[in-house]
Amino acid sequence: MTPQIEVFTRNLELTDRLRDYVTKKVSKLNKLINDVEDTRVDLSYVKSARSASDRQVAQITIRGKGFILRSEERADDLFAAIDEAVDKMQRQISRFKGKRQRGRGDGTPASEVAREPVAEETPTDIEEMPIIARRKTFSLVPMDEMEAIEQMKLLGHEDFFVFYNANTNAINVLYTRRDGTYGLIEPKLG
Repeated sequence: MTPQIEVFTRNLELTDRLRDYVTKKVSKLNKLINDVEDTRVDLSYVKSARSASDRQVAQITIRGKGFILRSEERADDLFAAIDEAVDKMQRQISRFKGKRQRGRGDGTPASEVAREPVAEETPTDIEEMPIIARRKTFSLVPMDEMEAIEQMKLLGHEDFFVFYNANTNAINVLYTRRDGTYGLIEPKLG
């Protein structure tokens, strides 16, 4: 069974023709990679873009067991943006599959390697709590630092990437420094 392709729009109407076009193009991507859990396509019209050729935006996100791949493209025509995003995603899938075949760590799931969870502290005064605008959960797959850099690039994350380091058996944060190099934060319990 192929995973459902979810199509979301912002500032434009989703016509049957557009939905069929997206489904036809994106369903080909799901055949290129195994273990796809869900595929999301976001289409939008950004009227505040400086250039008219950047106003139609197509973003494709494929989530699967142990990976998230994302591509975004802009064009003056929405169908062209979709085609370019699909082409970019095909390149990312082949690049990801090449990295995956070389292997990562010893294959032990993070859930088996992780130590006992730390009990969460609950604040006593609810009124003083800062507002959390967004909460995100994701699965961590053991990987080394070089693969974390590759995943960071594949996802299009510019600033940081959180990953489970297979070499140190700890959660690390990879970040981009101002000079273009990378930094690695290795937290330790105090």
